Amino acid sequence: MDTSQIGFNNQRYLEAQTRAITERMKQFSGKLYLECGGKLLFDYHASRVLPGFDPNVKMQVFEHVRDLIDVIICIHAGDIEKKKMRGDFGITYDADALKMIDDFTLRGLTVAGVVITRYDSQPSAEQFINLLNRRGITTYTHRSTKGYPADIDRIVSSEGYGSNPYIRTDRPISVVTGPGPGSGKLATCLSQLYHDHQKGRKSGYAKFETFPIWNLSLKHPVNIAYEAATADLGDYNQIDHFHLEAYQQQAVNYNRDLEAFPLLKRIIEKITGESSFYRSPTDMGVNRCDEGIIDDEQIRHAAKQEIIRRYFRVSCEYVMGIGTQESIDRIKLLMDELDLTPSHRPMVTAAVDARKRAKQRGKGKDGIVCAAAMQLHDGKLVAGSNSDTLHASSALLLNAVKHLAGIPKGIDIIPKNIMDSIQYLKRDVLQGRRISLDADEVLIALAMSATSNPSAQAAMEHLKDLSGAEVHLTHLPSPGDEAGLRKLGINVTSEPKFATNMLLEG
Repeated sequence: MDTSQIGFNNQRYLEAQTRAITERMKQFSGKLYLECGGKLLFDYHASRVLPGFDPNVKMQVFEHVRDLIDVIICIHAGDIEKKKMRGDFGITYDADALKMIDDFTLRGLTVAGVVITRYDSQPSAEQFINLLNRRGITTYTHRSTKGYPADIDRIVSSEGYGSNPYIRTDRPISVVTGPGPGSGKLATCLSQLYHDHQKGRKSGYAKFETFPIWNLSLKHPVNIAYEAATADLGDYNQIDHFHLEAYQQQAVNYNRDLEAFPLLKRIIEKITGESSFYRSPTDMGVNRCDEGIIDDEQIRHAAKQEIIRRYFRVSCEYVMGIGTQESIDRIKLLMDELDLTPSHRPMVTAAVDARKRAKQRGKGKDGIVCAAAMQLHDGKLVAGSNSDTLHASSALLLNAVKHLAGIPKGIDIIPKNIMDSIQYLKRDVLQGRRISLDADEVLIALAMSATSNPSAQAAMEHLKDLSGAEVHLTHLPSPGDEAGLRKLGINVTSEPKFATNMLLEG
């Protein structure tokens, strides 16, 4: 990343956030259950809207106090059954849970167990439990809480939280996390509080989420970008009126937390037998993200770009059958609030122009003309279009690394014999219909070429410089294009249009 574009000081945030969590822990004599929303690793939304934010910094916070922490991972049984996907990695939620266990373990953090929430003997959940048990991972099942949300007396009783098995933990802080929203993190925390207080242990609860940032304004682009990111959930930001009444201080929270607070406050008071420690949902949070902001103008610009990205993303999800028109309309309204249009993303216009030029030259394959454009970190715009041998994304990647390596555009850095060999494999051996190389394949072809071609080697060395670059496609990416661009850490948007009229590409 160009250091002149950094608006967030990661080290300042790391220190402030670590301090806030340890101070909150000291306010409870038993232990602290810390519900963690968002992503603990690879939080690319945060790194996009807060330039300079390390996407893994939340895990670094926990590494700083690893001797105080163990981890509980929650996953909703229904998400396992539906094979719900994590869009940024292209993996299912149960696979993400396994990945989380590995990530914590590799960093020296202890996973106390995995909780399958809202469990009702779903076959896929049973299979997942068997897998975890056979790999030596302790698992627990929590069924839906009886009486929730109206019957407080039943919820906070042996029939409600008391019917859940207690999760054994040893450290002063238990981080309660899970893949995606609705994983049952809060219910797990409250269940643990109930069991602890039944044993005379005065444990507490807090929440660690990055967005919305409570002490930025309601209409700050960073907070609006959070609304865009959760358009499918219907989340929206509000002034925390509980906080305003208690402290005469404005704070921003989101609708679900505000709606749930009166009930949550009553449940905690019922569990503890005391007046709640918290007077507002904002009180519950330990977010110190504002401490890292060093250039408000930079993060405003970055957040506006993220809103446009989200507009393209939900538009593409709609044509793929997994999104709604309501989500698109919601983000359009957010863009209107900030006077944003897709053309405020420079590579959008560059990609459209590249497609027009390719069409005029008669380029493309079987009459299909696709293009892609990238803005490099120095602001330079590079474009590429499809051909008999390359997808548009592949041509774009090669043009970008050739530019960075100072290699003239007309020089081929992947020899013809390698291209021919891969196309022979795809067409004659694998019986594929589309034999041009996608982004994932062209990366392998470039690596093969680098063994004997110094220019290819020089170009390959610059692939790492593409991380964080911005790309726009005039069409939906193929799976191979999407995988290759994602592996390079490139931020991609595309028009909500299919590259071909084929319903299933081969």
